[in-house]
Amino acid sequence: MPLNVAQKLIKDHLVSGTIEKGKEIGLKIDQTLCQDATGTMVMLELEAMGLDYAKTEASAQYVDHNLIQVDSKNPDDHLFLESASKRFGLHYSRPGNGVSHPIHMQRLAKPGKTLLGSDSHTCANGCMGMLAIGAGGIDVAMAITGEPIYITMPEIMGVEITGELPDWVSAKDVIFEMLRRYDVKGGVGKIIEYYGPGLDNLSAMDRHVIANMGAELGATATVFPSDKEIKRFLKQQGREDDWTELKADKGATYDLTDAINLSELEPLVAKPSSPGNVVSVTELKGTPIYQSYIGSSANPGYRDFAIAAEIVKDHRIADGLSFDINPTSRQMLTNLVQEMHIASLLQAGGRLHQAGCNGCIGMGQAPATGRNSLRTTPRNFPGRSGTNEDSVFLCSPETAAASALTGEITDPRTLEMKYPKINEPKDKTIDDRLLDPPLSYDDAQKVKLEKGPNIVSIPEMGALPNELKVPILLSVGDNISTDEILAGGARVLPYRSNLPEISKFTFEAIDPTYYDRGMDSKDTSGHAIIGGYNYGQGSSREHAALAPRYLGLRVAIVKDFARIHWQNLINFGVIPLVFSEDEEYNKLSQGDVLEFSNLRNNLKNSKEFSVAIKGKEGKITVRHTLSPRQVDIILAGGLINWIKQKQT
Repeated sequence: MPLNVAQKLIKDHLVSGTIEKGKEIGLKIDQTLCQDATGTMVMLELEAMGLDYAKTEASAQYVDHNLIQVDSKNPDDHLFLESASKRFGLHYSRPGNGVSHPIHMQRLAKPGKTLLGSDSHTCANGCMGMLAIGAGGIDVAMAITGEPIYITMPEIMGVEITGELPDWVSAKDVIFEMLRRYDVKGGVGKIIEYYGPGLDNLSAMDRHVIANMGAELGATATVFPSDKEIKRFLKQQGREDDWTELKADKGATYDLTDAINLSELEPLVAKPSSPGNVVSVTELKGTPIYQSYIGSSANPGYRDFAIAAEIVKDHRIADGLSFDINPTSRQMLTNLVQEMHIASLLQAGGRLHQAGCNGCIGMGQAPATGRNSLRTTPRNFPGRSGTNEDSVFLCSPETAAASALTGEITDPRTLEMKYPKINEPKDKTIDDRLLDPPLSYDDAQKVKLEKGPNIVSIPEMGALPNELKVPILLSVGDNISTDEILAGGARVLPYRSNLPEISKFTFEAIDPTYYDRGMDSKDTSGHAIIGGYNYGQGSSREHAALAPRYLGLRVAIVKDFARIHWQNLINFGVIPLVFSEDEEYNKLSQGDVLEFSNLRNNLKNSKEFSVAIKGKEGKITVRHTLSPRQVDIILAGGLINWIKQKQT
């Protein structure tokens, strides 16, 4: 039977289950990736599990999120992560080296391998012919110890690429076209595989841009073939020996299909406050902007900065505009300096920041109140920029640079200049001096973990009782993101290794009273939350499940879940249920008390059961899609308890 690329990757790594849609499968993980906002918790989990040394082929800890050092919290955690990387046999990317995804692509990614990362944009490395999946931190910790990742076998959607991108249109517009067609939940339960003759006109880094924002579609992963372009990229990185060809067999089929003709695309923009709110740039012509922002893992390549530099070269940005330049890797920044592109950006009025995630996750560069920000970042969820009631538009580097010159959203095709042609440097810099290799096993055993005062161990959480009476503390709508459940940014993320402190920010943008009410519930009955569609979309940060659990959350009942958050809830013992009928949501109100009877048996023996509402006639019907393994985890009170039970 002819296989597509995704099927080949799954077949080669399958350790349990069968390749049937909707069935749970276990996959061997070759590589892992952590960033510092989630990595501190991963390292604490590895310590709790008693790991001696990483069992993967390559695992890396990157410091790219919490770079602002206004006090000792972030640098203390950097020292902890460095010591943990040495202790457990991980690569360690130091602060200033850049964003995890493009660095991993440059230095460690290998075609044909699996990659699991505690960052939702881990899927970016699907550009390299890998099966790259974002997950919660504890799933990544398990993978580092040699355990498989368990997922529900997705559908595989094949998207045929033909044609060639017109001038002023780039890879960002390709993924925007997918988001325009499918919105932010159109990829849920799917692996998206791109194929076809048009791939010859997309570079490895173009493919990275497209794969990166597969996360915004809700996809489990995005897959590209490993072809001559990937071989060229690896040769450029001094890693040609790591290349293997990986293509779909002739006659391979897909569960779903679509097609994109690159030649027919136009510049697109995602309006506030969702990456799926995509329109033509012509619809927004003349919209004033306060900020134009270049960078992030969604546009991390040399050409993404070089094209912006060539557009603004010998010009001056508009008055009153902040033109923020955020390099994505130290190596790429060196090349831009050598080719004078940084000089062009600075002379035009750009503000150069250190290599890292920066404003993409609200770590600096927050826009002014009531002003529009135009960014090449992957997300524009409410408040993610660091400014409450923000207004963030997403776009390509071409549109961002053109708009920086005019001070308003501008169709780059209307500029009175020829489209700049970007040639990559003949002698590309290879810089891995801030990517420390793992210590040997013997040397690693001698390392002691350095824990600052902000690092607090995860508190113990109890098993699930058989009878549960919980009040609904919060009722929310559709597309609630993990940024809204627990914000990122410079104000919150420094507490990522201190659960009691970071929990104080839980749901603050939706209901500032939630923390106090949750604390009141945690030592009594606990509580429930109800919601709409796509609950928990966005970042993979497990704190968005762990903090509510710490505050007493026992049950979440919604119309449907985003994949990673659903798994994170399971990992920390929160029951993820969905309404059997969407109309059931309307029967409930904040303050209602839900009465679960014979709960443990219901979870084990039935996919659907009834829940009473105290003081009201009738019941609601809920269902779950938990595997027997996941039910056992829930009953134990979470993955850590489950692991301890297996070890005794």
